[in-house]
Amino acid sequence: MRGTSFAPDIPLPKHPPKQRPAFPSKDEVLAFIGKQPGKVGTKEIARAFHLKNNDRVALKRLLRELGDEGRLEQRRKKLHPAGALPSVVLADVTERDRDGEMIAVPTEWDEEAHGPAPKIRLTTNRRARPHETAGVGDRALLRTEETEEDGGIRHSGRVIKIIDRAKLRVLGIFRPMPGGGGRLVPIDKKQMGRELTIPANATGGAQEGDLVAVEVARQGRLGLPIGHVKEKLGSLKTERAVSMIAIHAHALPHVFPREALAEAESAKAAGTAGREDWRQLPLVTIDPPDAKDHDDAVHAVADADPANRGGFIVTVAIADVGHYVRPGSALDREAVNRGNSVYFPDRVVPMLPERISNDLCSLKPEQDRAALAVRMVIGADGRKRSHSFHRILMRSQAKLHYVQAQAAIDGQPDAVTAPLVSSILQPLYAAYGAIKKERAEREPLDLDLPERKLILTAAGTLDRVVTAQRLDAHRLIEEFMILANVAAAETLERAKTPLVYRVHDEPAPEKLHALHEFLATLSIPFAKSGALRPHLFNRVLARVKGGDNETLVNEVVLRSQAQAEYAAENYGHFGLNLRRYAHFTSPIRRYADLIVHRGLIRALKLGHDGLPSSEDVITLGETAARISAAERRAMKAERETFDRLVAHFLADRIGATFEGRISGVTRAGLFVKLADTGADGLVPARSIGDEFFHYDERAHALIGSRSGTSYRLGDPVTVKLVEAAPVAGALRFEILSEGRAGTRPKQRPRPARDDRPPKRGGQRPDTSVKRGKRRR
Repeated sequence: MRGTSFAPDIPLPKHPPKQRPAFPSKDEVLAFIGKQPGKVGTKEIARAFHLKNNDRVALKRLLRELGDEGRLEQRRKKLHPAGALPSVVLADVTERDRDGEMIAVPTEWDEEAHGPAPKIRLTTNRRARPHETAGVGDRALLRTEETEEDGGIRHSGRVIKIIDRAKLRVLGIFRPMPGGGGRLVPIDKKQMGRELTIPANATGGAQEGDLVAVEVARQGRLGLPIGHVKEKLGSLKTERAVSMIAIHAHALPHVFPREALAEAESAKAAGTAGREDWRQLPLVTIDPPDAKDHDDAVHAVADADPANRGGFIVTVAIADVGHYVRPGSALDREAVNRGNSVYFPDRVVPMLPERISNDLCSLKPEQDRAALAVRMVIGADGRKRSHSFHRILMRSQAKLHYVQAQAAIDGQPDAVTAPLVSSILQPLYAAYGAIKKERAEREPLDLDLPERKLILTAAGTLDRVVTAQRLDAHRLIEEFMILANVAAAETLERAKTPLVYRVHDEPAPEKLHALHEFLATLSIPFAKSGALRPHLFNRVLARVKGGDNETLVNEVVLRSQAQAEYAAENYGHFGLNLRRYAHFTSPIRRYADLIVHRGLIRALKLGHDGLPSSEDVITLGETAARISAAERRAMKAERETFDRLVAHFLADRIGATFEGRISGVTRAGLFVKLADTGADGLVPARSIGDEFFHYDERAHALIGSRSGTSYRLGDPVTVKLVEAAPVAGALRFEILSEGRAGTRPKQRPRPARDDRPPKRGGQRPDTSVKRGKRRR
């Protein structure tokens, strides 16, 4: 017996056994994700840390936890540390650091979701020309990258293009003072209460109520800052005063350069050269009754092909804007600068001059018009089987509006629609009936939120607010346009031609987590794991349909969604549940559509005015970022104008009571949306009851520290109007309703405060109606 030691008889291995790699920590995973320029997902992380299949479940759990903690988000199918910036961003240069380097912040940033906006240190290019060098106050398009943190800044940026030079001025309303001079009441909510003194020799001839631009001359520690009137922009006494405030506040380009106008006026109507003659096809336009331009026409007919029994041939013809607006022209430069048309209740700031938008490219009845058309073969199941694009000359047979078309199909035709019911309208609605089947199977996000429209008096003041009724006529046009947009994206992808997609990312993990917690308070289940699809949200919406919480849940689901945008890289449209989607149907009012038109002309060899060969994914990505920012600018200007008009309307009703619902809950207080006008106003937290009210983020509620009484998002309330600031569009309410009874909180959280400026809740990411058609 040799004992129990076998070491001498067993040969030692030449190398120690290979150890299993340690599972990465959360910080290590975040650090890895932050350094990767390309796509990062579970596969890339597992490969980097040498994780086997058995570790994938644990890795997914770790990523989910990081999302729930608000440290990780998903954007464009790529994981990012929370607060990371996209590669191209529109930013404002805000300061110069101690070393003289310029510091910028993103123009658009969701502070509620991500905290303070990240700072970007601008890199200096010694060869940069003056127009490529940004200064404090400038707005620029930047290409960014994440760097090692330096002084709390972990992003660097290179200027691609200066969008807007600094304007060291404040906009406001001039109020004269006894003895000469005056004061300026700023129009920005964030500057409310920060008035300026204007000396008697610096009024620039401004009168009571004038909208003026003031240069701040001095701002001492004591007394009001002093300013000098540099420009009179209009008067609040004029009928267009309110929209002019938004135009100047957001620096919306609204005066066309002479070169652009000259090009528009010299344009000649297109003929049949290089076009198919489709003037015998009875296309019709269906738009809102007050539409000034008509850029899309439709037609449908039953397919005679026996192989497509029960199917249809659907045609969508779109004004051929590309024929009149050539790449690099003065019209083109101004169009990309504007990005899109902006719609106010009293006016439109168009992307193109009226000679183009309301004349040559408006598909008026019985007039020859150039168009780019797509002919689509639809099966009885509503699926698109094939499609083809054509450059045509067309002649619209009739100009209809939604209510008119719907009344005709419902058995109440008028003199215009009576001859069209059987030959045109019935085939259109029959084709729509088939397309609805595909839509129901696809299950796009189905939010039900009312769209309000302001009706003005002849003097330009608000008369009333109406909620537009959604008709099948609206849905018909909407679904036809979606089909055409998908066909355009498919064609350009197949031809490998670069394009600008309309994309909509899936909700960020932190927003899903917040939604899950909120729905749990209503005992509504919501799956946080597995593949995320719109139908999961639709199930929640269907569950509350017709109930007391219907509006509330629709609002909260809306807030959980990402905002749609334009991009040269495709990551799908989550809301529509489509893999590829591009805007093609409104080139009169959206520059993105004009790019797609040019791409189709180039890809299909339909002319010599297509997308230039110099346009590639990189340059189109920069353009996409620019026009996405222009779209957000337009939406904000439109929303602020709505607020100002309603505040003007309610200014003489101080002390009146209104019914409404709580539309937002923050530490600042409660935001209440009035039932009759849709106006939003603030109930400051300190004005509620005789106790501290604390903000419960999970429950979207303010809760009394002693009584436990709560006011929750979506609760119906009665409020009294205490103050209206028409210039800023701000309303302040006092709540009259009793809150929900409750028990005293176990812990005393941080008291609510009301030192933040009023802020609207529930911004729509991609659902606002323009000319009766939704932004998709």
